Amino acid sequence: MYIEDQTIAPGLDLFEEIERLKAERNAVILAHYYQDPDIQDIADHLGDSLKLAQLAAQTDADVILFCGVLFMAETAKILNPDRIVLVPDLEAGCSLADSCPPDLFKEYIDRYPDHAVITYINTTAEVKALTDIICTSSNAVRVIASIPEDQPIIFAPDRHLGNYLVKQTGREMKIWNGTCMVHEIFSEQEILRLKAEHPEAVLLAHPECDETILRHADFIGSTTAIIAYTASHDETEYIVATEEGVVHQMKKASPEKTFIPAPTTTGCACNQCPHMRRNTLEKIFLALRDLKPEITMDEGLRLRALRPLERMLALG
Repeated sequence: MYIEDQTIAPGLDLFEEIERLKAERNAVILAHYYQDPDIQDIADHLGDSLKLAQLAAQTDADVILFCGVLFMAETAKILNPDRIVLVPDLEAGCSLADSCPPDLFKEYIDRYPDHAVITYINTTAEVKALTDIICTSSNAVRVIASIPEDQPIIFAPDRHLGNYLVKQTGREMKIWNGTCMVHEIFSEQEILRLKAEHPEAVLLAHPECDETILRHADFIGSTTAIIAYTASHDETEYIVATEEGVVHQMKKASPEKTFIPAPTTTGCACNQCPHMRRNTLEKIFLALRDLKPEITMDEGLRLRALRPLERMLALG
C-alpha cells in the first residue's frame, strides 16, 4: 500500500502547483464527469468512459493522471504500458466492477462456451481479460451489432443496462446480475412527485438506472449524450437521473437553464458516487509531486485485457 509523506504546506495554491507539476512531468489529467467541479475544471480532458479510453489511447504525455475510479486508470495502463499512469486514490473503486468477481465470472462464462462475451468497461482488468469485446453505454448498441446475429451473447456486469440493450437491439443475452450503487437508488415515487411539481421538466436518465426509472424518462443516454441533450434542446428545466457531477458541465453550457438532480430512495437529491469523490485536489497534487500511487500490471494480463479494448476502439 502507498503510504508516504502526505503533508502539504499551509496556504499552498493547489491550482498553481498542479499546473506547474503538469508541465514539469509532461503530464495530462483525464477526468470523468462524475468528479468534483474543481477537478473537472483543472482537467486537460473531460469525458465519459468511451471518450476517456480513446483519449488514453491517443495521448503522448509521459504521465497520465486519471481522475476517476480504479478501472478507468487500469484501462489507461492497458493502453499505455510504457507511460506512468497515476490515480489520486487507489481506494477509488467501483461498485459495479466489484459486483463481477473474476473467478465467479469465469465459472459463469464456462457454462456457455458458445457465447460471445461482451463486458461493460466498468470492470476490472481481470474481467476484461475474459472478454471478447468491451463496450460503454455510448457504443453498446454498435458493439452488439458487431456480433453475428446467430451468435449468442453474454453481457456483464450491469443488469439494468443489459436489459435496456435487449429492448434496444432485440438480441437475447445472458445477463450478469450486477448493478451500480449510484444508479440503483433513484426513487420512482420521488421522481414522479418531482415531475408533478415540474410538469415541463425533461427527465434524463442513464441506462444503468432501473427500468422503473427508465420507463418515465424522456431521454435515455450515456453521460456525454445527456450533457449534449441539455445543450442542444430548448427546454429550460431538466431532472437528471445520473451522478450529479454532470450538472456542473450542464450549467457551464446553459447557465440560464434549471437542472434538478433526481431524488433517491431517501428523498434527497444528493446522489454522488462515493468512490469518484475520493479524489481531491490535494491528492492530485501529491500524485503529481510523488508520481504515486502508480498503476502497475502483469504484462500477460495486460495483453489479454488489451485485445477486447482494441476491438471496441476499432469500431470508432
